[in-house]
Amino acid sequence: MYGLIVNKASGNGKGQRTWKKVEYELQIRNTPYLVRFTSGSGHATTIVKELLTEGVKTIIAVGGDGTINEVANGLVNHRVPLGIIPAGSGNDFARCLNIPMHYEKALHRIFENKQKKVDLLHLGQRHCLTVTGIGFDGKIAKTVNEAIYKNWFNQFGFGGLSYVLSMLEVLKDYRPTNIQITVDGKELFFSGVWLVAVANSPNYGGGIRICPEASYDDGLLNICVVHGMSKWQLLRLFPKAYKGKHVVMEQHVTLLTGKDVYVQSDTPVLVQSDGEPIMESPVRLQIKKGALSVV
Repeated sequence: MYGLIVNKASGNGKGQRTWKKVEYELQIRNTPYLVRFTSGSGHATTIVKELLTEGVKTIIAVGGDGTINEVANGLVNHRVPLGIIPAGSGNDFARCLNIPMHYEKALHRIFENKQKKVDLLHLGQRHCLTVTGIGFDGKIAKTVNEAIYKNWFNQFGFGGLSYVLSMLEVLKDYRPTNIQITVDGKELFFSGVWLVAVANSPNYGGGIRICPEASYDDGLLNICVVHGMSKWQLLRLFPKAYKGKHVVMEQHVTLLTGKDVYVQSDTPVLVQSDGEPIMESPVRLQIKKGALSVV
């Protein structure tokens, strides 16, 4: 029996529309299932615990990266795998796993039950699937989530534009800071830092390839530090990041790898994880090898 966790509100209602199609497919196939609907932040993780007591063999998340993050946090180190049917605005985790964006193809993949182990990024009390962004990045995530235009863009299938508009809005007033990063015990100092991205997969923000070499199963964290540039240089750099071409600017973009990362700043800056603002710096991040099973 499958357990489904559906966020009807994800993607400005895309979750609801996708669920109705999935429901029809399950019914015509006579596939046994239990379904639960989220009602707010953190609820999906609670639902996971309930479904695990029902003996489900797979838990399927229907929603965006935020919903998938919450379900994954409930499944860490469990034998029950995670199935994903993308229904958000960014769908970055599904993208990096090559999960089809079409609900029927995604469902077929789940039925094939070919499990793979996926690393997770650990932040003390929670896990991250894709990228944790510190600084400019964290402020953008907060602005995106509060923006009225996010729903408008999601409605017409242009969720990535919400990130672009929010970036421009934050850029007007944001000031870079000095940051100390400790990677596997080695201390590094950077001045004029715009953002630090710690990645378990290449993409975030609806397709930005911030750490092109990141892989969800290599047991490593990839780190991108953007520093020492003006806001106009940053603005010119931004489009290149969609193809991962920003990394050639070695004077202003520093790439690192490690398994244990500690980031502290002169003044506290916002931290986002899988697109959700969660805390302020300082923050410690560790890789957890093969902590999640995905079908």
